[in-house]
Amino acid sequence: MKHIILLLTVLIALSSCLGRGAEPAQPVDLEQIRERGRVRVITGYGPIGYFIYRGQPMGYEYELILRFGEFLELPVDLVIAEDIDHMIELLNAGEGDLIAYRLTVTAERRELVEFSRPLYFTRQVLVQRKPEDWRTLQRRQLEAQLVRNPVALDGAQIHVRKGAAYAPRLRNLEREIGGRIDIIEAEAQFSTETLISMVADGSIDFTVADEDVARLIGGYYSDVDVQTAVGLEQQISWAVRHDTPHLLAALDGWLEQSQRSADFFVIRRTYFHDDQGYRHRVDSDFFPVNGGGISPYDDLFRRYAEQIGWDWRMLAALAYQESRFNPRARSWMGAVGLMQLMPATARHFGARNLFDPHDNLRAAVAFIEWLQQYWDVRISDPEQRLRFVLASYNVGQGHVEDARRLASWHELDPDQWYGNVDHYLLAKADPRYYNHDVVQFGYARGREPVEFVERVLELTEHYRRFAE
Repeated sequence: MKHIILLLTVLIALSSCLGRGAEPAQPVDLEQIRERGRVRVITGYGPIGYFIYRGQPMGYEYELILRFGEFLELPVDLVIAEDIDHMIELLNAGEGDLIAYRLTVTAERRELVEFSRPLYFTRQVLVQRKPEDWRTLQRRQLEAQLVRNPVALDGAQIHVRKGAAYAPRLRNLEREIGGRIDIIEAEAQFSTETLISMVADGSIDFTVADEDVARLIGGYYSDVDVQTAVGLEQQISWAVRHDTPHLLAALDGWLEQSQRSADFFVIRRTYFHDDQGYRHRVDSDFFPVNGGGISPYDDLFRRYAEQIGWDWRMLAALAYQESRFNPRARSWMGAVGLMQLMPATARHFGARNLFDPHDNLRAAVAFIEWLQQYWDVRISDPEQRLRFVLASYNVGQGHVEDARRLASWHELDPDQWYGNVDHYLLAKADPRYYNHDVVQFGYARGREPVEFVERVLELTEHYRRFAE
């Protein structure tokens, strides 16, 4: 299969400039998306769908989005929405091409969007708190104190996530039981996960959630019950605009193909059935969705990034890409420590103990500072220069200079990274190029630094979304 680098740029969309149901200026179907060269995917963040854990972007939607991008052979831009209403607004305003989120299919939503074939089916359940003495009760006694018949919800106050399908379901339930339910739609910052935690701590009495989500998150709280259904099974799907039939056909074709693969079910099992994995994430100090950090070294990244004028999250992304934040890491080439410095480079820039994160990072930042000075007099554009610095950190500035000379020889721009220097850095694995007269440093595994640049920049965008 053709190797594809997926650069995911996280775009923070502002709902203030959009109106619900607004139409894009002109139709943008799959043909126009391919001409653009990128597919824009609208999603949300949270501890199931899209999040950062120990430096790594993860999530149910995130994993599937990656695979859909590979299927289309297109890079992906992530457009992050505040809630489901915002997702639909962004889609119909042309700010994204599809919604990749767990949308419950309803008649009201069908008027606004076109749904894909179902990802799966689930039902909505009541999330309620068990009595304080539930551990001492016999099962029959416990059942008697819990709401098992929805008729008992007459007069109850139920908080639900704004924009979700839960409020319409409860209004239907009101009619079915001939009663009155006080339905409170929480603001966007109150996710389903937050509302379940509020039931657990006694802040609210009830919420409603999809059963798969409720079982996963409810299992984290031993005093929460999620056994009472409040509706029949419903279809969970992604969505596109009504005027994009070719994109819908591609999406449905990919889903039909993917749903026959083990990979599709492994992803679902990972994010909906791995109770221990969910518990580890939520309890971790390195889970930014819950206010944690990216790594144990965030304070060091903040401190040293100032010396080189970097966003600290880019320095963290560089460290993750080099060592996965492992200060004891060793590469097959002999690079050592948090920032994967070669011993000779580390000594030159003052490191004494390469396994000490402080010492390793201090020397790495001194090296980056030297690279910035080196490229500052050669590459005038700061965005381009950053890519030359990152590539040089990975493979050495000598190999990058070789790629610039090859670009000049072939009448391309030696000061432009994309489609110019990166192309000839890749070519340095080919003897026709690394033996060229203008090449001074010989063979290089060029794919590694080219991918390294993209991954660091991509990861930086993820970190910027989740960490202050």
